[in-house]
Amino acid sequence: MGEGFHSGDHSRVMTGGGAGQPRALSRVLKEVAEPFESGPDIPLERLLSRIGAARIVMLGEASHGTSEFYLARARITRALIEQKGFSFVAIEGDWPDAARIDHYVRHSEYPPSEWTAFSRFPTWMWRNEEVRGFIDWLREFNRLRSAPDRIAFHGLDLYSLYSSIRAVLEYLEEVDPDLAVDARRRYECLAPFEGEPANYGRAALDPAYQTCEKPVLDMLRELLSRHRRYAEHDSDRFLDAVQNARLVADAEEYYRTLYYGTHSAWNLRDTHMFQTLESLLDHYGSGSKAVVWAHNSHVGDSDATDMGRRGEFNIGRLARGRYGDAVYVVGFGTDHGTVAAASNWDAPMEVKSVRPALAGSYEHACHETGLPCFLLPMRKAAGEVRQALMLRHLERAIGVIYRPETERQSHYFRACLPEQFDEYVWLDETSAITPFSTGTIPGMPDTYPFGV
Repeated sequence: MGEGFHSGDHSRVMTGGGAGQPRALSRVLKEVAEPFESGPDIPLERLLSRIGAARIVMLGEASHGTSEFYLARARITRALIEQKGFSFVAIEGDWPDAARIDHYVRHSEYPPSEWTAFSRFPTWMWRNEEVRGFIDWLREFNRLRSAPDRIAFHGLDLYSLYSSIRAVLEYLEEVDPDLAVDARRRYECLAPFEGEPANYGRAALDPAYQTCEKPVLDMLRELLSRHRRYAEHDSDRFLDAVQNARLVADAEEYYRTLYYGTHSAWNLRDTHMFQTLESLLDHYGSGSKAVVWAHNSHVGDSDATDMGRRGEFNIGRLARGRYGDAVYVVGFGTDHGTVAAASNWDAPMEVKSVRPALAGSYEHACHETGLPCFLLPMRKAAGEVRQALMLRHLERAIGVIYRPETERQSHYFRACLPEQFDEYVWLDETSAITPFSTGTIPGMPDTYPFGV
């Protein structure tokens, strides 16, 4: 059957039992699924057993705006922290924004920067009640722990170019004013593009234009060369400064190459996220463990999807290549319900109806089981089950933008589920996350990350 689809019932697969009679994939799934009633009730005992001694657990999502995905990830993460000693949570979010949350949950002594966490598009992705619930739990969990044992919260992404520049300057003005002067001079090259960083990439297409590559890399090298002097005073603050300087360098390259093709930009972004994850594992020591929250398209092994054939790779592929079975990846899926998403970039958030999954997709087969929710363990799947799952099917991905009117073209791709994920969480009907408006929440401390 290969990777193609046959006419008729696309969810039908051949058995391996010699009879050669087709069986619906949904019936195979139902036989091995571990059912449960609702997202918040996701069973943990067997899942934690399968995760075992993994050092990195990646928790995906099939959309950025689905409440049940956030709640399920929070429940799994709490268990990993409480029962398996995980050290930090790293999200598909910008480093300086997540740093404000990290200050809050770890009760840090030094004040956070002046900006508000996750205040740019898409604000609802992290500024929502589901995330707030987990953040408040993490702060309380850390409250009675000594500072070195508190669980950290970090961002992996690179879209915060100018926030990161300000963070580096703020740090250097305090610890090394002379170097701060040099940093300000080196970063001046990027200042004209603060309103629209993508314009920098357009300018860089001109061969006569002198790019900012050298000054920002020089600044990163200069900061790294002072590791001993700065880090011994406050290693966490030095990590923050170095990561912001690295982000500036990587973001400069990202925007500079944006117009050469999306594949290059995607690979640069996920390489940055993976290198940030590695830096965090190094910072917290050889016994550290990481939970990663990111979209399925970032954590699922790209070699198992159309991405690999396009020359794209992601953090899941890079982590699997470096850490092997010490990485455990959990994907999520849904059939229908509602989702928080926009129709275009920088457009307002809407609560949109999620269309039922297309025939020929893994999601359609999961829906046809008739089970409202289940876990699908796949790492050790064998025989007929693995044979059925290994046939490539369509899979859906909804990001911050959802266009149901062009759903097949905009949101589906081909994938091999058991090579993409170690485990799959199915939630048949899901609902949109609950964003909250910007404002100071009464009774919260000044360091609360989501205030004005």
